[in-house]
Amino acid sequence: MRELVETARQWVAEGRAGYLARPVTEQGFGPRDPAGAVLVDARGECVGSLYRGVFDAELVSEAVAMAPGATARVCEVSVAGDEAVAAELTCGGQAEVLIQPLSAIPGEWWELLGEGVGVALVTRLNEAADRASSEVVRATAVPGDDAVRRAGELLATRRAGRDALYGESGLVLVEAHPSAPYVVIGGGGELAAVIERQALLLGWEAVRVGAAEPAVEVIEARRDAACVVMLSHDEQFDVPTLRAALAAGVPYIGALGSRRTTARRREGLLAAGVTEAELARMHGPIGLDLGARTPAETALAICAEILGVLGARKAGALRDSDGPVNVRDGTVAGVHAPESAPPTGAI
Repeated sequence: MRELVETARQWVAEGRAGYLARPVTEQGFGPRDPAGAVLVDARGECVGSLYRGVFDAELVSEAVAMAPGATARVCEVSVAGDEAVAAELTCGGQAEVLIQPLSAIPGEWWELLGEGVGVALVTRLNEAADRASSEVVRATAVPGDDAVRRAGELLATRRAGRDALYGESGLVLVEAHPSAPYVVIGGGGELAAVIERQALLLGWEAVRVGAAEPAVEVIEARRDAACVVMLSHDEQFDVPTLRAALAAGVPYIGALGSRRTTARRREGLLAAGVTEAELARMHGPIGLDLGARTPAETALAICAEILGVLGARKAGALRDSDGPVNVRDGTVAGVHAPESAPPTGAI
């Protein structure tokens, strides 16, 4: 949704009747952008990407049909067969999409998204789903209810996502847009360059640093998004940097090296005052066991491990799991409601 910031600001400044559309519940479609959203206006202009645009015309019609004074509208959309193929979707699917006038979205939301800050939007709908109030939630917010607590959980994954809950008066949509993972690569050489390229391919940010002091400065400056990959075997570089990353609470800290090098680092960190509990958070040797041999394969194994850690997932083949293939933490697939809650109309 960050790519919509400038357009949203422009439309609001112009006084244009614009609307923000994004899914509340969804099934199918295959792999998709968990932050997918689209801006539409009464003239039919659409900016952004939601299900590769297959529903854009329908969403424009729904937005224009919104009753005067309404601040929300939820519509059901579906696609299958040849239409899904023509849209280049992996497969068909169905969703409930929330449409809100831009005037109902807090300006602070667009401001913080534009700054790249990790932030969440909690939108509470009434039972009729024609009125909604949206609240901006930062990662540092104290949980006041289940929705704000869930926002904090999603932000902690460092991956954009949505979730739908059932509140006291209706549906609650939680949308989290953390800062993109910022991979701090300690050391140089071919592997560092390939890891950087792999991170960028994933939509992350990355920086290569060559000494402890600048590495620690970067970690402190980007502690909201930092992940550390230590390639250097220099104890004047790796030990201070890893210690700073542990102290900063960086969610992923990995260090490349043989088991002998890993043992040496461990002793150095213990001598520097790091506890056994903190050491248990480190990944070393680094990366998933994919049989990697080349720099490109090693970079893939490392970034895959980062992805798994941020998503709180243990790596394994999907065929060995029992859950739905396309349901991922932070991606709306249905509504979470207490067993005693009344039906929500979720797909």
